Amino acid sequence: MSLTSLTGFRHEVAFYRGMQDLADQVLPFVREGVQRREPVLVAMLPERLDVLERALGDDALRVDFVDMSELGANPACIIPEWRRFLEDNEGTGQVRGVGEPVWPGRRQVELAEAQLHEGLLNLAFDGGPAWRLLCPYDLTALPVEVVEEARRSHPVVHPETVRATTYAGDHHAVQIFSSPLTPHPEDATVVAFGPGDLAVMRKVVRRVCEAGRLGGDTADDLVLAAHELVANSVRHGGGAGVLRIWDEPGALVVEVQDTGRIDDPLVGRGLVDLAEEAGRGIWMANQLCDLVQVRSGEFGTQVRLYSWL
Repeated sequence: MSLTSLTGFRHEVAFYRGMQDLADQVLPFVREGVQRREPVLVAMLPERLDVLERALGDDALRVDFVDMSELGANPACIIPEWRRFLEDNEGTGQVRGVGEPVWPGRRQVELAEAQLHEGLLNLAFDGGPAWRLLCPYDLTALPVEVVEEARRSHPVVHPETVRATTYAGDHHAVQIFSSPLTPHPEDATVVAFGPGDLAVMRKVVRRVCEAGRLGGDTADDLVLAAHELVANSVRHGGGAGVLRIWDEPGALVVEVQDTGRIDDPLVGRGLVDLAEEAGRGIWMANQLCDLVQVRSGEFGTQVRLYSWL
């Protein structure tokens, strides 16, 4: 199917080799949007933004640039930014964006969440307004399996402007979301909780933070995020659950697991009204922690919080 016959959200992947190739693919896409007076947002690493901004010249004044190393440090925070961009430009016609959430050097757990994010984009904007999102992938530095996953999560390959033959569909992200996370280490601290245990759980997390050289605002944020998740489990996850804490190289990890099930794979990725309870706990965790993983299926619900040491 040709690109011209597509409607709604166009999620495109561009494979590049080196900065010149990146510029050769991204610049025409951005300039076309500027020429058509479409709102354009580009979210990439700072060094890539510098190259594109210089090359665009005066056209750069018509483009919003966002540092993806900040926005996408926790990939769960990216979809809300695209929602905001669409909402801010509602009624202006088609918009377009460039986003590179997968870049060389990311931790393996970050890559896993960035890949899930790419799949969830197709769910988040399916049936919504017409807009284009181009996602560049560096063939010279990314592992083969990461490139293969990009082909499964993007319906369109750029610049061929054809349907990707290996696109796995919207259900691909749902399958990832409904599969359990990697097993926790055997030496993890494990504490069962139930109603009335919120204060105890806060003390447990605080004590482990202090022992793990995590202090100040970072520890406060992790304690608050864990509190919100435990409260969610008590209210919506069967009234009880298990909290686990362990160290990984360069990180302190807190996991909350219960027997409840979350039906919405986009939980915590909306523009949340803090006065509403639904989805608030995971949304807050995404704001407070360096990385958040959420999985929910027949095994129950797992939420993992990462704080980098």
